[in-house]
Amino acid sequence: MNGAHDLGGMHGMGPVVADRDEPVFHHEWERRVFGMTLASGFLGKWNIDMARYAREQMPGPSYLNTTYYEHWLFGLERLLVEKGLLSPDELRTGRPQGPAPDPLRVLRARDVGKVLSEGGSARRSQGAPRRFKPGDRVLARNIHPLGHTRLPRYARGKRGVIERDHGVFVFPDTNGMGLGEKPQHCYSVRFTLRELWGPGASRRDSVHIDLWDDHLEPV
Repeated sequence: MNGAHDLGGMHGMGPVVADRDEPVFHHEWERRVFGMTLASGFLGKWNIDMARYAREQMPGPSYLNTTYYEHWLFGLERLLVEKGLLSPDELRTGRPQGPAPDPLRVLRARDVGKVLSEGGSARRSQGAPRRFKPGDRVLARNIHPLGHTRLPRYARGKRGVIERDHGVFVFPDTNGMGLGEKPQHCYSVRFTLRELWGPGASRRDSVHIDLWDDHLEPV
């Protein structure tokens, strides 16, 4: 979807600052939100692409005026209600109104390190045959879906070159909408800065974006 989360290439948002001394969590509540998100995701009621899509549905003004973990909290609350794990009243009051809906997987404290280090791979052994190979010229489709997509707005309708075939991966655009994994090839696609942002951009620099078969058309 076209939302406030898709800020790539936009002006007026201030500089991107890398601070080596920045803490992982600025406040204790951020640590708690991270923990709740991890434990809730372990229940298996949604996938990582659904979690991203839930955060993307935060209203634009709120998204731009809140912090990273406030986005996470918004998405988590939305998913817990949508999946029937909490009612709106339970979320509002912080008090349970009945037992858990069904037996749930519990993430034990002793297993947190293993879950964080191993994660869940989106790579698949089989999927659709690849449509492109390194060196092929491609066009990023000019799409404006209402749901989740990993094709950034600034690259849509732009021409690039396939640099690398990463192999077969879950297609996040369908996975995030509960429409199935639809595994297909994911590529590193090189776009020149001038292709993306016109003649005022650097002549020698490029941007590499990981895109899937369904994002691309041959040139």
